[in-house]
Amino acid sequence: MSFYSDLRFFLVLAAALVPAAVLGLRERSLKGYSFALSLLFIWLVYGGQPAQLLWLAGFYLLELHAVKGYLLLRRKFGRNSVIYGHFVALALAPLLLYKFSGLFGKSVFGFLGISYLSFKVLQVIIEIYDGVIKEMGGLELSSFLLFFPAISSGPIDRSRRFLADWHTVYSREEYRKLLGTGLQKIALGLFYKYALSQLFYQVMGRFAHRYRPLPLAGYGYSYGFYLFFDFAGYSLMAIGVSYILGIHTPENFDKPFLSVDMKDFWNRWHITLSHWFRDFLFSRFMMNAIRKKWFSSRLNGAAAGLVVNMLVMGLWHGLTVDYILYGLYHGVLLAATEVYQKKSKIYKNNKKKTWYKVVSWFVTFHLVMFGFFVFSGKFTEVIQVALLKLM
Repeated sequence: MSFYSDLRFFLVLAAALVPAAVLGLRERSLKGYSFALSLLFIWLVYGGQPAQLLWLAGFYLLELHAVKGYLLLRRKFGRNSVIYGHFVALALAPLLLYKFSGLFGKSVFGFLGISYLSFKVLQVIIEIYDGVIKEMGGLELSSFLLFFPAISSGPIDRSRRFLADWHTVYSREEYRKLLGTGLQKIALGLFYKYALSQLFYQVMGRFAHRYRPLPLAGYGYSYGFYLFFDFAGYSLMAIGVSYILGIHTPENFDKPFLSVDMKDFWNRWHITLSHWFRDFLFSRFMMNAIRKKWFSSRLNGAAAGLVVNMLVMGLWHGLTVDYILYGLYHGVLLAATEVYQKKSKIYKNNKKKTWYKVVSWFVTFHLVMFGFFVFSGKFTEVIQVALLKLM
């Protein structure tokens, strides 16, 4: 069994959501039932691969104690940056071990969803340091980390937003709306993932081993649409299931192919991840850059911060040339966009005009599609093929 990928999962899911709907419509709390379901689905999905289940259990116990330990030390020692740094390192240690050990053929902490869970833990540690989170019970933290609809591939929720919903007991009318919206999202997600994404996957296959310009373009564009419908479909199903369990898991996509510039694109694509990086990496990079005067101007600092931000995002996806190039590509594009919009009179004079928006959309769309071509691994494959021919 795997999340949102086989008939058995959907049959068990349908049966498991019926009692949730009954509880919700009877105006009962869903938090205990949703936590029990999370444990059940973790056992069903990861139990078929005992090594993954053990790594997940080890990760959970380590990070649970890290968060509880840091809460105690934060109350005792305040905003001590040395202690904070050690707990940030502890929160990231399983993910880093997983990424680097994979380069040597045997992954440590190799379980599905480690990247997303690591960012959830890191968010909690950061907000404890900031003084935003002052207390969190073990059951609350466990429910947040192990919430099964989004455990494997997001969307990445925030703990305070999640727990506000988790503690809420909805009226019958409120829950009826949640239930209806959740079912609609699940249906649309199924259509995206199992109809539209598969259509574009078939198109990709026709171009997979052809290296002339037009077939490569066909592969790149079809891959971009395949990736969107596959991931957006998964996200919609995860969000829909969350709604039925009383959790407003945030949206992950908002018509990304209508973006009029690269900043707009990253406000529409994988929204929970891009906003996580914006809030917990880029903004902190900028605060330090301004305070310590790393750059001659805020614009230069913002440009550098965007490159760093997207490079780290690329590394988060994986320690491969393709992902590193993808991160750098988008970092440079975002930095160039930032400078252009701050400096260009053409932009300032025309940004609200229809013709300019159309041209900007057209350019952005093709830049985005080339980025997906890089992300797919096809770009480096083409380079390798070209080098072999030259040799």
